[in-house]
Amino acid sequence: MEAEKLFLLFSLIMLHFSSCTSQDSLKMNQTIKEGDLLISKGNNFALGFFSPGSSSNRYLGIWYHKVPEQTVVWVANRNDPIIGSSGFLFINQYGSLVLYGNDDQKIPVWSTNVSVEENDTCAAQLLDSGNLILVRKRSRKIVWQSFDYPTNIQLPGMKLGLDRKLGIDRFLTSWRSADDPGIGDYSARINPNGSPQFFFYNGTKPFGRANPWPWRSQMGFYKCFFVNDPDEIYFVYTVPDDSYLLRTIVHHSGHVKALTWRESDGQWKDYWKTPQFPCDYYGHCGAYSTCELANLNEFVCACLPGFEPKYPKEWSARDGSGGCVRKRLQTSSVCDHGEGFVKIENYCLPDTSNAAWVEMSKSRADCELECKRNCSCSAYSIIGIPGKGEACLTWYKELVDIRYERSESYDLYVRVDAYELADNTRQPNGSHEKLMLAILAPLFALLWFLISLFVYLWLKKRAKKGTELLVNSNSTELENFKLSTITAATNNFSPANTLGQGSFGSVYKGLLANGRQVAIKRLSRSSGKGTEEFKNEVMVIARLQHRNLVKLLGYCIQNGEQMLIYEYLPNKSLDSFLFDETRSLLLDWRKRFGIIVGIARGILYLHQDSRLRIIHRDLKCSNILLDAEMNPKISDFGMAKIFEGNQTEDRTRRVVGTYGYMSPEYVVYGNFSTKSDVFSFGVMLLEIVSGKKNNRFYQQNPPLTLIGYVWELWREDKALEIVDPSLKELYHPREALKCIQIGLLCVQEDAADRPSMLAVVFMLSNETEIPSPKQPAFLFRKSDKFPDIALDVEDGQCSVNEVTISEIASR
Repeated sequence: MEAEKLFLLFSLIMLHFSSCTSQDSLKMNQTIKEGDLLISKGNNFALGFFSPGSSSNRYLGIWYHKVPEQTVVWVANRNDPIIGSSGFLFINQYGSLVLYGNDDQKIPVWSTNVSVEENDTCAAQLLDSGNLILVRKRSRKIVWQSFDYPTNIQLPGMKLGLDRKLGIDRFLTSWRSADDPGIGDYSARINPNGSPQFFFYNGTKPFGRANPWPWRSQMGFYKCFFVNDPDEIYFVYTVPDDSYLLRTIVHHSGHVKALTWRESDGQWKDYWKTPQFPCDYYGHCGAYSTCELANLNEFVCACLPGFEPKYPKEWSARDGSGGCVRKRLQTSSVCDHGEGFVKIENYCLPDTSNAAWVEMSKSRADCELECKRNCSCSAYSIIGIPGKGEACLTWYKELVDIRYERSESYDLYVRVDAYELADNTRQPNGSHEKLMLAILAPLFALLWFLISLFVYLWLKKRAKKGTELLVNSNSTELENFKLSTITAATNNFSPANTLGQGSFGSVYKGLLANGRQVAIKRLSRSSGKGTEEFKNEVMVIARLQHRNLVKLLGYCIQNGEQMLIYEYLPNKSLDSFLFDETRSLLLDWRKRFGIIVGIARGILYLHQDSRLRIIHRDLKCSNILLDAEMNPKISDFGMAKIFEGNQTEDRTRRVVGTYGYMSPEYVVYGNFSTKSDVFSFGVMLLEIVSGKKNNRFYQQNPPLTLIGYVWELWREDKALEIVDPSLKELYHPREALKCIQIGLLCVQEDAADRPSMLAVVFMLSNETEIPSPKQPAFLFRKSDKFPDIALDVEDGQCSVNEVTISEIASR
């Protein structure tokens, strides 16, 4: 004790003579006091005393040195503030970093609490990574580092997780408030049970969860690494691009987010943040259910196959927190004869705390058998582990927190009983009856199909022949709906059921008597147009079957009415998301790229793979509908043209379409071909990447269109500046650049220079060399007024609705 007192006295004397002001290291004969800084060699970080927010308390911390706005990344004495401005830091005779609040204190407010061997010394150094290390002079071994004791922020190179050898658990805890860096309510840490995963906690209660190990993606511009071995379980990331600063923070508001800084931006920007939507909250829909945010206004919860809501009243009131239970509770177990597994696709794995890994190289059949042997096994999945092949992961007890996610997803096989496999709601009395039901169910289904087919053909034969302007019975199986059926389905065409409006008429949402939702396109009697388009649409779409084309279910021609009945797509059109400030947030990069590829494949089917060669002639974002899973479906074939044999192009005096999407050769000369659709696709591709509408893009000096603006950025090697700001850099730069390049190839002025849709799909789906684009058409705006107007020169009419059918006499 005497030695320690003498050393402390010596340090206080040296305080006035050997303080450290602007170096990166602290030796045993030096002290840091108020006004002194340790600054890392590259000037990236500084260590010193600070007061957060409006507080007058003093703390020892580390912050970014180059960022004008002081951003603290680590705090030493977060729970023990120094009152006043007399704090000082030094290395004591045992080699520990020690922080005192004033000269009179006998107990330090903070210490590293390490010791070195006799006759050895230590030095502290602040690295350019933001890590403060304490190093033995003799061995150069690090005996302590701030990265092992993070506060609320993870920096690149900082491990988060368990080190079993050292007995360290590295995790983040929020500040109490912006003025108080003390340990707050929120934290983020790894749960090593089952398959390791990050949990976000409010106190001891989880409120969020990251995807479980193995993590198989690299998010945007930074690289992630996850180590899971007997000695360590941790997550770390690096940022190869030196122009970016990146930090991950558990904020005192309860959000966990990553923020980026670029000198050109001059501010921190959100890169990603959670939670934002209902499905981000842990167990939002309770046990044995899935959560999917398809539409902000719709209920996000759904029970797994074989399950039903535990509390139906709460479920009907859009409260799914009670979760689901098996439909047949009196069955003691699904572990009887006839049970099996139902696959659900594209979901984030459930909470893996109660999951177990089975030996590697298990096939799906082996994995299923392994799960089936244990009556408490509720589900399994085949997981690819990088560098090790595939393994079987099985779940026990409840399945919780299953979220739909196309980009970070797996197939999950859920255990169900024989009834669910047989898709029959009748309650059996024993296991033998279950087995028989499973065997006979397909036979009953076949019998029912044959009876239904017989009834359908009989009714069709008796139906009136007033549909001669439609396709013949050899080319379609469309249903002829009665007007009374459609009137009832739309509540007599109530305005509340209107989905959209165009010059042809209106589109309504309908509910048929069998519970099926449909979309009904009603041709206006007063439009004077549309009959030919109506015939054309039925003729064309009835013969087409593709997952990226809207499905036509039937038609209605009665009492002067002409209507088309389509499948109902809950998310409406792409433009309703893309050009809406709020809804565009639901279109992350993975969804946008999936939509681009889906549209391309749909057009390729029209041009090449269908029985007919179809030129759509009115491709635009408002004619791309989105299903519940945000898959794109091309719609509105009223303007489509059928090419016969080897025909690839044609000419017309009746130019139809929408300004901003039509190719130059079509607008000026009336020439159209597959390359006309390629041009329209290119415009849509640039709109999807940028989130900006070509016809309403505003750029002065010079007055450029969206195409022209992207072309100028491309020539200046700044094309990524056009990427939609709502993505907040949550995208793959190389993939986005590839899309921009393909978009510019598609809108080249000369049709012969544009790629085919087969080439487009290949370039989108593969890593291949892509040609450099030539100058596109329509670089400049002719007028800033009425950019969406499409004129009809022949009859003097016009429309300002983009869903219009327009005619332009070619010169």
